Amino acid sequence: MRLRTVLATVTAGLAAVTPLAAAGSATAAASTGAHACSPSVSIAGFSDALDKTTYEGTFVGNFSALATDRNGRIVALSDRSSLFTLDAKTLKTLQPTGVVALADENGAALDSEGLVVDRDGTRLISSETEPSVRRYSRDGEILDRLPVPDALKVAPAGRATTNQTFEGLTLLPGGRTLLAAMEGSLSGDTTGIVRFQTWDRKAPGKAFRLADQYGYRTDTGLGVSETTATPDGRLLVLERGFTAGVGNTVRLYLADPRHATDTSGEATLTGQDGVRLVRKTLLADLVNCPSLGATARQPQPNPLLDNIEGLTITGSAQGRLNLLLVSDDNQNAAQITRFYSLRVRLL
Repeated sequence: MRLRTVLATVTAGLAAVTPLAAAGSATAAASTGAHACSPSVSIAGFSDALDKTTYEGTFVGNFSALATDRNGRIVALSDRSSLFTLDAKTLKTLQPTGVVALADENGAALDSEGLVVDRDGTRLISSETEPSVRRYSRDGEILDRLPVPDALKVAPAGRATTNQTFEGLTLLPGGRTLLAAMEGSLSGDTTGIVRFQTWDRKAPGKAFRLADQYGYRTDTGLGVSETTATPDGRLLVLERGFTAGVGNTVRLYLADPRHATDTSGEATLTGQDGVRLVRKTLLADLVNCPSLGATARQPQPNPLLDNIEGLTITGSAQGRLNLLLVSDDNQNAAQITRFYSLRVRLL
């Protein structure tokens, strides 16, 4: 989602004194306190190298999602209907190596927000507009479109608010369950309770069918900006908000939907209706990360922060994960396209 302030020089190289970590090496830095954001999370570095750049005539930015393919390449989704492949050989620069234009069935642009690279290389992409989830080939051809429950559609077709729909998208381990996270609440649901919709398939490569739905409670004033499945079937959830004159709030949670109630038959969610919501545990509030010399172009509680929307796991070992995050600069001079390398120890 393009955050707006109604709620109240081009960088050419590496912007931090500590370089971004290599994608494949998970270490114990999060437990040793090095660059600690919390007891479970540390920051290895950041890069502004792609901020306000172009590639083959396409603006590099507006990033809303990241994914890692089976060959270790980073795929970055712009919410302006562009899909970039980034060079992951060095995470200091992440230079683009390809870009594909996306569109809906009528050739119109998408408000593309969520991204999954499936095992066969196809791309699953969510758009906030309707909302929708479509499967695309590597070259941007639409292969099919998944069904969406009526209640999750934007009003008047459903109960969702514009720009508050499918912000996060992830494929659970085993490749049979896809999960999309709504950014905001449905009309009739208690503010702060959002819905996670899933689709199941019999095997990778088969068609997805509507499956269970879950309720998740966000922190006050925050919405879900990304969800990514962990190797054990839990979820990393980014919650994000913005206050004019103050800046961004970005928190990383570990969430477990496995014992939550299926809410697909629940007309409203109040949090006091006997429904078991997805349990979540705070891993880190990123305001507590060391700034590493970062600078901000607008007020921020920590100059490292910006409008962080994308998250992917780039490596894992022994319960520790390497994460790559990215901010959406909204093609705005006051915001930055910034990549962050985090190391997380799962609880």
